[in-house]
Amino acid sequence: MAKCEVCGKGVHFGNNVSHSHRRSNRAWNANVQRVAVKINGNTRRMNVCTSCLRSNAVERA
Repeated sequence: MAKCEVCGKGVHFGNNVSHSHRRSNRAWNANVQRVAVKINGNTRRMNVCTSCLRSNAVERA
């Protein structure tokens, strides 16, 4: 899974815990989108998480 190029948010790991309390590995993926972004007047494709998009940390092209 991709990592946000603005804040660095990526995948987090943990355990699935069943009703009988057995544990297995699982991953929580960040909601990362590949979007066109304006940087210094130029358009560039970047991997950006949706929380950075909503907070206007980047300007979409």
